[in-house]
Amino acid sequence: MCTALSYKTNFHYFGRNLDYEHSFGEKVIITPRNYPISFKCMDKLNFHYAFIGIGIVEDNFPLYFDLTNEKGLSVAGLNFPNNAYYSDYCDQKINLAPYEMPLYILSKCSDVYEANNLLRDINLIKKPFNMKHCLTPLHFIFSDKNKSIVYETTKEGNFVYENELGVLTNNPTFNMQKENLVNYLNLSPKEPVNLFSDKIDLVPSSRGMGAIGLPGDLSSSSRFVRAAFTKLNSPVTLSDEEGITQFFHILNSVYQTKGSVCLSDNLYENTIYSSCCNTDEGIYYYTTYNNSRITRIDMYKENLEGDNLITYNMINHQDILCGN
Repeated sequence: MCTALSYKTNFHYFGRNLDYEHSFGEKVIITPRNYPISFKCMDKLNFHYAFIGIGIVEDNFPLYFDLTNEKGLSVAGLNFPNNAYYSDYCDQKINLAPYEMPLYILSKCSDVYEANNLLRDINLIKKPFNMKHCLTPLHFIFSDKNKSIVYETTKEGNFVYENELGVLTNNPTFNMQKENLVNYLNLSPKEPVNLFSDKIDLVPSSRGMGAIGLPGDLSSSSRFVRAAFTKLNSPVTLSDEEGITQFFHILNSVYQTKGSVCLSDNLYENTIYSSCCNTDEGIYYYTTYNNSRITRIDMYKENLEGDNLITYNMINHQDILCGN
């Protein structure tokens, strides 16, 4: 299970927590403009926008979990079990496997407006990458510095939702997640006032009581509420450093610690990595479960006119700065 965010201060940031029971051997991947991208049912793309993100490379294909292109358009695919529905081939549509679609959109689109228009012509088909990587049920958040949308394909149809929250988790569908926020209208980051009765003098006994009722469990619905509350009440920061720091703190509000979600004996879901991309600068930041120190990779320090993938192994051991 995962959480994705779009967050704007003086810069725009996009990133996610990837929560799972094991690592996939993921790397930071930079795809230059001239790297050829092959598709199951379409012609190869030999030239496209460059992008950066985290994923794995199989058979020379970058399987991204989240990515941002050089224009500042970002996308993340999140697990959407029992809801995602993929179709058969359709002659009237652009037919893409779910793992292909994010690359196709970010190869051609510079912002959410263009992505939204192109998504309406796309048909996600039942094509796994190979026998090793099965067909994963996904829904997607697309963001630029001005707007976010959610793209879902279900048995009821294909839907594009405006996402003014800039937040996405997993099940249920996005419209149901958003409707659920009505149950938390009373939450506030401010000190609560006595609405219980004017016949009794009630005074808060501690700070933070305005958020009593904010769900603290790790279900998708609860993480959605908590991430939205934390993000929407975050103060506007001025510097890039402050923005990056705040972004990781928002993700930490829904962080999964080993032991909190037990799948079986000695098998726990946890936050494999957290990411934050400054989409204005093309700089990608990440932490991992085993390394809480932030690492940065700048896509513009690489040759974006090249035709070979550029990968960086993630630093996955605790990097402790000695203070004396």
